[in-house]
Amino acid sequence: MAKRTTKRRISKSTKPKKQAARKSKIQLNDDIGEKTRLRMWQLQLEIRHVEQRAHDLFFQNLIKGTSHLAIGQEAIASACAAVMRPDDYTFCTYRGHAHTLVRGASMEGVLGELMGRECGLLGGKGGSMHLTDVEKGAMGSYAIIGAHLPIAAGAAWKAQYLKTGQISFCFFGDGTTNIGAFHEALNFSVVWKLPVVFVCENNLYMEYTPISDVTAVEHPAADRAGAYGLESIIVDGNDADLVYRVARDAADKARAGDGPSLIEAKTYRHSGHSRADPATYRPEGELEKWLERDPLKIYRKRLIDFGVKESKVVAIEKAVLEAVDDATEFAKNSSTPSKDVLMTEVWADGGASWRN
Repeated sequence: MAKRTTKRRISKSTKPKKQAARKSKIQLNDDIGEKTRLRMWQLQLEIRHVEQRAHDLFFQNLIKGTSHLAIGQEAIASACAAVMRPDDYTFCTYRGHAHTLVRGASMEGVLGELMGRECGLLGGKGGSMHLTDVEKGAMGSYAIIGAHLPIAAGAAWKAQYLKTGQISFCFFGDGTTNIGAFHEALNFSVVWKLPVVFVCENNLYMEYTPISDVTAVEHPAADRAGAYGLESIIVDGNDADLVYRVARDAADKARAGDGPSLIEAKTYRHSGHSRADPATYRPEGELEKWLERDPLKIYRKRLIDFGVKESKVVAIEKAVLEAVDDATEFAKNSSTPSKDVLMTEVWADGGASWRN
């Protein structure tokens, strides 16, 4: 029997050098283009500043419980969102603020939900780990590891059956690759050629444990791709341009009826797993090394090197900060859910008063 070989594609960062204005313009308006790049820049900024604001509000005791920030991983969500159609589906984990925001969910709705206010996406009842905005295609943040992969496949099956041209983007962490649902969803998606793009955001740690300590292969997602007849795809998850190109190819493949893709995006979360995690398990110097490759730092330099005027870059930065400030005040001034709101949509067969 012939030995199975797996084709691997690795997209690595390139360091753009300063060039003449004419050459910079050509680079900027390449297969990605200035308009898309500026959108990805804005989305990365929105994620970063909303999550930093959430961090600050927590220490002001305005956000209760815990939450899981994706600071440092912004390039993945923003680049994939730039590829999606408005009617495509997004499924993500409890680290889902970023993926919800980039689909167009309002900052007021996200921050309000984190603060438990009526203006929240779910009326203040879902909190950080369950952000959902179905109208925007954000189909939920799932707290059970791996649970959403079969659901994403199901949504893709529906799109395939109805011939709508929609696709599912399903985001998950590296730890999910050791969960049964990961393998089940991949298998059926390939067998039925479903229009779904699976994106593993490999930030090196499954909660507090290095993924390399408990996984038999070096690349937890990409090295499993061959078992399902898929191409092994690894991309620098801190470079929005590289993620965009890989995600665009996967989306085109899915819409053409050629089935799913599995992308492993290498990245790093700047904070611990959650607010309760000081991340003391990380080796000395590891965080500092990754901070040098901050996706926002990389992309801001890319835009300037490609000839975008710094005044335009700064204007976007200021506009995002103003929007975050306005959303924060709006959410702060929103009331907490009243009893008639709070006790509905809790049980399928009625509210607390009915059950009691």
